[in-house]
Amino acid sequence: MFAKQSYTAIGWLILVIISNPAFAEQALSKTTLPPPDEAKSEVQSLSEVQSAETLAHYLLRTPRKQNFVPKISQATTDVVLVTDVKVNSTDKGIELILVTANSQKLQVSPKTDGNSYIVDIPNAKLQLASGESFQQLKPAVGIAEVTVVTVDAKALQVRVVGETSAPTVELFDSTQEGLVFGVTSTASTANQPTQTPQQKPQTQHKQPPIELDVTAPPDSYRVPNATVTKTDTPLRDIPRSVQVLPRQVLEDIGAGNIFDVLRTVGVGTSSPAFSSLLFDNFRFRGFVANNRRNGLREITTGFAADPANIERIEILRGPASVLYGQITPGGVVNRITKQPLSSPYYFAQMRVGTDETYQPSIDISGPLNSERTLLYRLNADYFSTQSFVDFYNEQRYFVAPAFTWQIARNTMLTVNGEYQDNEKPNGDGIGVGQPAVGTVLPNPNGKISRSHNFGEPSTDSDFRHRSIVAYNFEHRFNEDWTVRNAFQFRQDVTKSISTSGTVLRPDNRILNRSTAFLALLQNVYYLDTNVVGQFNTGSVVHKLLFGFDFSWDDTNIQVDSYARNPINVFNPIYNSPLGSRTLRSDTLNSNNLQGLYVQDQISLTDNIKFLLGGRFDWLTNNSLNRVSGVQTSQSDSAFSPQVGIVFQPNTNVSLYASYSRSFTQVTGNDAQGNAFKPSRGIQYEIGVKTDWFDNKLSTTLALFDLSRTNITTADPNPNNRNFNVQTGEQRSRGVELITTGELAPGWNIIASYTYLDARVTRDNTFRVGNFFDSTPEHSASLWTTYIIPRGVWKGFGGGLGVYYVGDRFADLANTFTLPSYVRTDAALYYRRNNLRVQLNFQNLFNILYYDAARARNQVYPGIPFEAQLSVSWEF
Repeated sequence: MFAKQSYTAIGWLILVIISNPAFAEQALSKTTLPPPDEAKSEVQSLSEVQSAETLAHYLLRTPRKQNFVPKISQATTDVVLVTDVKVNSTDKGIELILVTANSQKLQVSPKTDGNSYIVDIPNAKLQLASGESFQQLKPAVGIAEVTVVTVDAKALQVRVVGETSAPTVELFDSTQEGLVFGVTSTASTANQPTQTPQQKPQTQHKQPPIELDVTAPPDSYRVPNATVTKTDTPLRDIPRSVQVLPRQVLEDIGAGNIFDVLRTVGVGTSSPAFSSLLFDNFRFRGFVANNRRNGLREITTGFAADPANIERIEILRGPASVLYGQITPGGVVNRITKQPLSSPYYFAQMRVGTDETYQPSIDISGPLNSERTLLYRLNADYFSTQSFVDFYNEQRYFVAPAFTWQIARNTMLTVNGEYQDNEKPNGDGIGVGQPAVGTVLPNPNGKISRSHNFGEPSTDSDFRHRSIVAYNFEHRFNEDWTVRNAFQFRQDVTKSISTSGTVLRPDNRILNRSTAFLALLQNVYYLDTNVVGQFNTGSVVHKLLFGFDFSWDDTNIQVDSYARNPINVFNPIYNSPLGSRTLRSDTLNSNNLQGLYVQDQISLTDNIKFLLGGRFDWLTNNSLNRVSGVQTSQSDSAFSPQVGIVFQPNTNVSLYASYSRSFTQVTGNDAQGNAFKPSRGIQYEIGVKTDWFDNKLSTTLALFDLSRTNITTADPNPNNRNFNVQTGEQRSRGVELITTGELAPGWNIIASYTYLDARVTRDNTFRVGNFFDSTPEHSASLWTTYIIPRGVWKGFGGGLGVYYVGDRFADLANTFTLPSYVRTDAALYYRRNNLRVQLNFQNLFNILYYDAARARNQVYPGIPFEAQLSVSWEF
């Protein structure tokens, strides 16, 4: 406990010291920023000035300095509303104006890519009367296209495409207009006629504004950057398979839980997927993945995150201990929560559906003072459903407040929290499942109905409460160096009574059962402090990350099991009394984890990049069995390296290779009293990332070899039957192909295919060559939406999802399989201005399939046909 309090105090001390302006000034007293670029100016002839008003507008424009771009992260940047877009013809090309409220300044990050001039604006949001994005084809000679697209809820991208080469662009800030792009195309300059001394200049008449072809497709599914690496890095520069699913995907699918979204990129699960009150238990490449919230540690204890407060989901596949410490080798699911906005934002939605499903929700945000240095956001929803399982009734209450304080220009603090209350006052069937014989295996008595509940509705119940309080502090010393300090406390409380099947009797009708009383209390503290900096060594560019994190968790689990009368699986009759107690356990478990990590992203040249990283961890586990009085303690240490290389032969292709390791502590000892070593995950991965259609569509093809070693298995010595040895090994090899992005204006797509050869390679219990449980050899998915961008039917659209999951074994012993299936989902949309109406269909053709299995008598059917209607208003 002393260590926990000490490290928490250290985190607050760092926060106080860094946020002190005097300290910042002293730290920067010898730090100078590079001088700004010399402002470019031109003297215009009177013939170019059309009126006093036009002259005033030009005089009020200030050339934009482009060599220094503030790099405050998007999660904490004020969002400026772009209320209008203007395109005017000039004698050099065009003039593109982004009109902002009160002429607020936009942060810009310009670059040139081939024939395109691209400007990323991380603090803006389009709010046009006619739509949410626009495109103008051939606005002038030599300019092929001008587009403005929304990258996410708080970022825009402006793209000007030249016909033969990138245009020349000057940026101006105007006190009356906003941000002005003066675009000069190479073609217009080359084709400009030369005047002789005898020629008199012709009077230039101001051309009427070009009519913009404004469209309103949904936001693109392609997100170019990810923070799961603890740095804001372009996906094409990461030598790993990484996907980012933005908020738009969650909304289009009508996601009730995270797995509804992750299945679009081929992620599997070993948990039933027909309820929101589940484990967020995902599998990548055959192994269990790990959950993170804003990069901070989460422990799965029977909760699924509410999608209402998720801004995007980041997926990193394979070992990731170099950044996250103790972690299983499957990968990381990092959910990024919604952040406060600097402009007023209000959203309300009502969703209703089959099985008496109701879900009202709100999302409101804005400033708390006129200076917009204090911001707030509040997400809340209520969810109620009865599902297709008999006697199922679930209710969920969720609220997530967040506050941001802009302490100084380069210093920011965000405090956020979540409270989630899940209640199921009667039996649910989730923990029960159904016998394999009669579902996926033949039963001479017939097929078991997928709606049958084999629990005890009159006595079974489940109440779960989760509370989260967190903060994120960030301070920029200058344009290159930033320090971050983040803390999170999470508490889970669970009280449940669950009746489940144990053995199906030889008559294949009667199922033996038991009832478990569970009480769980878990507290998790996590503190992470790191520094990110960019510097050069000669011509080599480095982005350096180094930091320290600390985690403490304590868990008390009490379980009492009782015998329960058996039940007829074809004609269930309930209200049977409890029998005698068969098991009692009461354990207190605590873990203390500390880690030091460093990572260097090295740009050797513009097209060759290296990733080097390493981490040292120290772990201590303490366990107390309160029933027997036995107390144990075990300490371990581990080193986790990562190496990667990226070669980019052109701007659209990245070839990469990487090596990474992970570890998890294994408690216990062998027959000789030797403590077990940490289990290791080792991955080799090569792949190619390609951008298509002017960077609107991205594809990742990955080949990997992932193994896990030091797995405990039965001691082969007959004199040591109660002991294990660490000789087990498992290996997964495969290919993944994932495509995400926009095929055409209004047409988004996510498609994936996975081939996995995941087997036991060494074991004393399971046969060598056995396949992993819940891991299909082949799986594929497709989710696509199209919204009509213009015309009479503008705003109407639809979506289609097709998911294929191949045969997979239900257990590691490979005793029976879950059959393959193809599930089809669909959606209809109407989106116009601030109104959104959508109708989502799941399992459109009402096929019978099985999601997962935990044991021979715990097989979980998938949902039948369901429909949900949602109406939302955003302003």
